[in-house]
Amino acid sequence: MLFALLAQIKLGGEFYMEVLARILDQVKPRTYVEIGVFRGDSLRLAKPPTLAIGIDPEPQLTAPLAENHKVFAETSDAFFAGRDLRAELGGRPVDVAFIDGMHNFEFALRDFANLERHCARDSIILIHDCYPLDQESAGRAPRIVNWSGDIWRLIVLLKKYRPDLSINIIGTPPTGLGLVRNLDPNSHFLLEHYERLCEEFLALDYSYLDEDMPGKLNLFPNEWEKIRMLLG
Repeated sequence: MLFALLAQIKLGGEFYMEVLARILDQVKPRTYVEIGVFRGDSLRLAKPPTLAIGIDPEPQLTAPLAENHKVFAETSDAFFAGRDLRAELGGRPVDVAFIDGMHNFEFALRDFANLERHCARDSIILIHDCYPLDQESAGRAPRIVNWSGDIWRLIVLLKKYRPDLSINIIGTPPTGLGLVRNLDPNSHFLLEHYERLCEEFLALDYSYLDEDMPGKLNLFPNEWEKIRMLLG
């Protein structure tokens, strides 16, 4: 309860699920891919005729999915190593993707790089939990509740090494919703330099965010009319 109150005070506006629903309704993607399905609440926001794929090693679906929705019960690493995402999408690129899986930087980095390979230039990759509320919730050790992890490191990395990307963190409670566009499916930089990038950014202390966190993480107003302009 206290965490939710702090999130509303620090960020304000609509909850991230509401903004995600708005984005999907506005874009009406042909294809949608979600990493980290859990109960399936966000996956179900992709309405027919959108072809939706969810990836989660331990999905806990609470309701049936639409006929054109499919969940693969495996890790995202296993999925990308053993399957052809474009083939699973009927030969189409990923129009919108949502990363909400393991809350550690290196997992999100691999997920972003693997998804981008299957996107088009005007596709959208959304990233949850990239605007932490405090140092405790941004730790690397899993917590039962209120754990955003160190996904913020991915935003700092992309700003430094991928200036070609359009990166905005919508200030949605509780911990932000990253929106990345101008993707390059032909870029191999992130995977080719994966080990070096992990070493560099895992060494970055949380105190880096102490001064001008909104500027360093490209915080964007949680106002729908402004968000809509980001969608093209």
